Amino acid sequence: MTSDRRVATVVTVSDRSAVGERPDRSGPLAASLLHEAGWAADVVVVPDERESIAEAIRTAAQRGDGLVVTTGGTGLSPRDVTPEATAPLLTRELPGVAERIRAVGVEQLPQAMLSRGLAGVVGRTLVVNLAGSPGAVSDGVPVLLAVASHVIDQLDGGDHS
Repeated sequence: MTSDRRVATVVTVSDRSAVGERPDRSGPLAASLLHEAGWAADVVVVPDERESIAEAIRTAAQRGDGLVVTTGGTGLSPRDVTPEATAPLLTRELPGVAERIRAVGVEQLPQAMLSRGLAGVVGRTLVVNLAGSPGAVSDGVPVLLAVASHVIDQLDGGDHS
């Protein structure tokens, strides 16, 4: 894998953060954890709207980012639409990644099983939905980092070693 593919976009999905009513804690935390692991990462904040979420994911994938991590919008409220915005973009779903993120989260908080987050591929970009709490980000980022470089290497045509 080339180092230029270790670029990530973190998309915070939050109506309140998008209009400045609440500071974004999860996006900067995800970016910090990615930086510590050697990734370049920027944070984009969008409202809980399908098209805004999809556009942020599409933009990062078209730019060639290796990874997009979304935080927020995976729950059950009517405005939680991150999985619905993500699903039509995925060319391949990676259910094992999303399942493992939920399993790790449940070890800390039983309600983590209610997250509807997805993981998959958009073009040559790994996309992973995390719940919006800092705890979900702290639990989820290490899970996705365990496989992200391998996924990106595979997407770039690497062998299966």
